[in-house]
Amino acid sequence: MSRRAEVLAEMGIKPVWRLKEEKSIEERKSIDEWIPLKAAVSGCTKCGLHKSRTQTVFGVGDESAEWMLIGEAPGAEEDRLGDPFVGQAGKLLDNMLAAIGLARDDNVYICNVLKCRPPGNRNPAPDEVAKCTPFLLRQIELIQPKLVVAMGRFAAQTLLNTDASIASLRGRVHQYAGRPLIVTYHPAYLLRNLPDKSKAWADLLFARKTMSAL
Repeated sequence: MSRRAEVLAEMGIKPVWRLKEEKSIEERKSIDEWIPLKAAVSGCTKCGLHKSRTQTVFGVGDESAEWMLIGEAPGAEEDRLGDPFVGQAGKLLDNMLAAIGLARDDNVYICNVLKCRPPGNRNPAPDEVAKCTPFLLRQIELIQPKLVVAMGRFAAQTLLNTDASIASLRGRVHQYAGRPLIVTYHPAYLLRNLPDKSKAWADLLFARKTMSAL
């Protein structure tokens, strides 16, 4: 028994239990807005990918994050587990984030352009991207990130509507859905091309500098 409780007992006063504060109106509203979006993604049959998926991969992280990282599409492990960027690529991404003082569950939200895995990890088809883009735009609308980071050639080219190479897109601030966007390499690519890790590190430092200026 704490000293305060002992004093109250001596005075014949029972402890006063306080109920947890209810969630704010803003927090309840945010939860109510996420629920239908997550349900819509989970049950989506707008393109043929729903026939081969194990489950959809919605996204993970802080739903009020300032940083939003967007990849291409789920891979086999993501399709199995339901979270983006798991396995070795996910571990590398977590280490990269930690190196600049970030974590996927703290001020960072991670998702993909597509919410379903393309068979054989092939590139997404234009109609698949078109059907999934409204979900991504709604995620951005709800999160209101300050900065978007496109990871990988396909994500960058899709979000920026260009066929330009990553080399030509890196090191500049672009715009997507009203937000500044920075391009870097996909962690899975970096696992196959170790020399480019230094370039990805430069991209992260550039992103951190850009965020500081916002």
